[in-house]
Amino acid sequence: MTRLRLAFPEDQFYYSTALTVRVTDINGANHLGNDSMISMISEARARFLFEFGVPETARDGSGIIVTDLATTYRAEAHARDQLLFEVGVMDFNKYGGDITFRITRPRDQTLVAMAKSGFVFYNYKLSQVVDMPPEFRAKFTRVNWLD
Repeated sequence: MTRLRLAFPEDQFYYSTALTVRVTDINGANHLGNDSMISMISEARARFLFEFGVPETARDGSGIIVTDLATTYRAEAHARDQLLFEVGVMDFNKYGGDITFRITRPRDQTLVAMAKSGFVFYNYKLSQVVDMPPEFRAKFTRVNWLD
C-alpha cells in the first residue's frame, strides 16, 4: 500500500500557535496519542479561524464543516513537549478547500507531523453545502499580505 505524503508550500502558512502536550495526551506507548493529536489539530484550527474572524458557526446557521483529515507522523512527542502548529489554507474551490498544518517541536527543530483537513462551508439550518463566502477567500489572497 502506498504511504500518504503531505508537503505544502512554505508561503501558504498564515498563522502559528503553540500547544503543550499534556500528561493525559500520552498513550500506552508513552507518546502523544493519535486521538490527542487530532484534538490538538482541531484546537489549532479553531484558533486560526478565530484569529481571522471566521466563526465556525454563524448566527444565520452557516459555518465550516470538516470533510476529511489526513495526518502523517514523523516523530514522537511526549508529555510537556511544546509543539508549534503552523496553519495555512490552500486548494480553494467553490465550496471550501484545505486547512494545512505543520507541527514541529521548536526545542530541537523536529518535524513531528503534517496534516491536511478538508473543509466546506455548510448551512446547518438547511443541512446543505453552500458557496464559500467571497470575504473568506479575500482574507487569504496574497495581495492582502503586501504591506
